[in-house]
Amino acid sequence: MQFVDQAKIYVKAGNGGNGAVSFRREKYVAAGGPDGGDGGHGGNVVFRVDEGTNTLLAFRYKHKFIAENGQDGKGSKFHGATAPDLVIQVPPGTLLREEESGRIIHDMSADGGADFICCRGGRGGWGNRHFATPTRQVPIFAKNGTKGEEANLLLELKMIADVGLIGYPSVGKSSILSCISAARPKIADYHFTTLSPNLGVVSTGPERGFVAADIPGLIEGASEGAGLGHDFLRHIERCRLLLHVVDVAGTEGRDPVTDIEMINKELANYSQELSKRPQIVLANKTDLLPPDADLTEFEKYVSDHGWPLLYISAATRKGLDEMVRFVDEKLSELPPVQVYEREVNDENGEAGASGKEYTIRRENDTFFVEGEWVFNLMGRINFDDHESLRYFQLTLQKAGVFDALEAKGCKDGDTVSIYDFEFDYVK
Repeated sequence: MQFVDQAKIYVKAGNGGNGAVSFRREKYVAAGGPDGGDGGHGGNVVFRVDEGTNTLLAFRYKHKFIAENGQDGKGSKFHGATAPDLVIQVPPGTLLREEESGRIIHDMSADGGADFICCRGGRGGWGNRHFATPTRQVPIFAKNGTKGEEANLLLELKMIADVGLIGYPSVGKSSILSCISAARPKIADYHFTTLSPNLGVVSTGPERGFVAADIPGLIEGASEGAGLGHDFLRHIERCRLLLHVVDVAGTEGRDPVTDIEMINKELANYSQELSKRPQIVLANKTDLLPPDADLTEFEKYVSDHGWPLLYISAATRKGLDEMVRFVDEKLSELPPVQVYEREVNDENGEAGASGKEYTIRRENDTFFVEGEWVFNLMGRINFDDHESLRYFQLTLQKAGVFDALEAKGCKDGDTVSIYDFEFDYVK
């Protein structure tokens, strides 16, 4: 299966249905009055964690996700149907980011992986029955439904694993994972056998265990894009503990000390925080060590850096049980898996005293009023009806739009334009 860990998508919640303009018409019923029903709410866009996936491959060819609109209201006080939510399933550990700024909207591992409403559907508009008053007994206008929210998103998968296996290609990371868990990664005797991160659950007792991730081999320059490791460094950012695997037998002619230095340099270049993550050095391939091997310098180097050192052999399974127990003990002392905080401020834009957001810009003697709620308001107004126009005027006045216009220099006779509806301002 192809591994995809980033995707750009467009999502839009459904629009609310429009309220109905209707009057009761029955035989023997005089002046039945308004009975327009309300529009239904638009469907939300909801993200849900799918525990059975570990790739964003589903978003490789589909990039637009649009929820259904709410239905319009009808006569006889019949409400329009509310549209169902559009549920988008993503792997655990997926971050939702704003495409333009890259800021985090939500981490799908937060709150235990609970559903997250990314875009809310528009509210259904009121039918004309809501606007009947003792002095307005025949309202011939209703509210339009509001527009659903929309967003351009960047989905980024940062796998959730307690432990990350890191090291040069062909040092035995995949072999170790296959021995300590039920994972069955592809294993072969050549570089870059592992083309995507592999996850395995390691059992340490009844209802106990931890998740380990085998990260494709890092090489020198990985943090700058060399090799495969660069593409997958993000998947060890959540790991609480790093298992640094080295070929202690030097079967490919490399020095294990040099390997450790290089890998840690690449981690530091990618993220200083990641380079400070606790590490355990796993000296693998001990079954291939010559009897007279001198590991004094290697052991001193590891000891000087304060890293625990464990000798193992994935081929013969030597030391693996002890390693699993040691890792489990270390994890019990470490904080839980990192959850990324929301970086998007919900209070964007300028708002008037009412809290309704709008902007006013001036071009010569024309003042343009724009804003989401203003746009929605325009859809509710019947400009051929005096009562509807009165409602429009009072709404703008309560929102502080007229005061804001005067503060911008608007005076009697100047033109005010609100989404192609123009009028002369009169104080």
